[in-house]
Amino acid sequence: MGRKQDVKKRLVWLAAMLLLAGAVYARFKAEADRGAPAEPAASGIITETATGPEAPAPANHAPSSELAIRVAADQVHKGNLLLVNETLAVPPNDADDEAVNLFQHRELVNGFGLLDNKIRLSPAMTAKFADMIKEAAKDGVDHFLISSGYRNDAEQEALYEQLGPDIAAVPGHSEHSLGLALDIGSTKAQMKDAPEGKWLKANAWKYGFIARYPEDKTAVTGVIDEPWHFRYVGLPHSAIMHDNHWAFEEYLDALKARQSMTETVGNDAYAVYYYPVSADTTLRVPATGSYELSGNNTDGVIVTVMKS
Repeated sequence: MGRKQDVKKRLVWLAAMLLLAGAVYARFKAEADRGAPAEPAASGIITETATGPEAPAPANHAPSSELAIRVAADQVHKGNLLLVNETLAVPPNDADDEAVNLFQHRELVNGFGLLDNKIRLSPAMTAKFADMIKEAAKDGVDHFLISSGYRNDAEQEALYEQLGPDIAAVPGHSEHSLGLALDIGSTKAQMKDAPEGKWLKANAWKYGFIARYPEDKTAVTGVIDEPWHFRYVGLPHSAIMHDNHWAFEEYLDALKARQSMTETVGNDAYAVYYYPVSADTTLRVPATGSYELSGNNTDGVIVTVMKS
């Protein structure tokens, strides 16, 4: 009899264990059906994965309606929109390495002459100039020459000693040392009277160039009228300056004050934004499309977006 009771007790205990195992299994299965817990975040905090239309954008990605652009602090001193004058020096750049002797690279000399065999300019800037004067030739204006291109500090020093401060910029403060400026001449007459000078005055802005030192802006630029000196800034900046009759300094000041501007050139719509930058940062730009960056050489970065 005692043996039967022992067997009965064992059967009851076994049944209880089976029931308990079934309950534990059911609980874990229910947890599995609801989805596994999220992996710990890098910070060690458990994060849930949001789903559905209310899910926020990932932390490292900008919403689809804006650009997130990582910018280094030294971008302030790089780009096509650097202001250089008697107080703002030319920052370190690669212009000297990029410039080539055009007399030795005749394949780059298309539709214009050279004042001498020492003129240097980057192939990229030479191509932009050649494309512009190709359009001038369609208007019957085709006697252009380059009288000066890129100049390093030693070359600027020699020019400064020869011409003096009323004509030449102090070494280290000439736009020619950026590789973005060139002096353009005509084989027919002085630029203020030549068809080439008149054509450039009316049309250079369409190709990203500006007459850097206009006669009526000497109080702004601090430089005498130089109808031969042209600076590349690119579109839409040259168009905005043209439309508002601004010197380069006035444009940069206006952009900084307004923070943003828009411009349409042909079929292309642009948005231009100014951001103060003093350290490495990420800019959140409220637009989408292809973009270009340039510093202003003082305190900020300009983002130019061709809207998509």
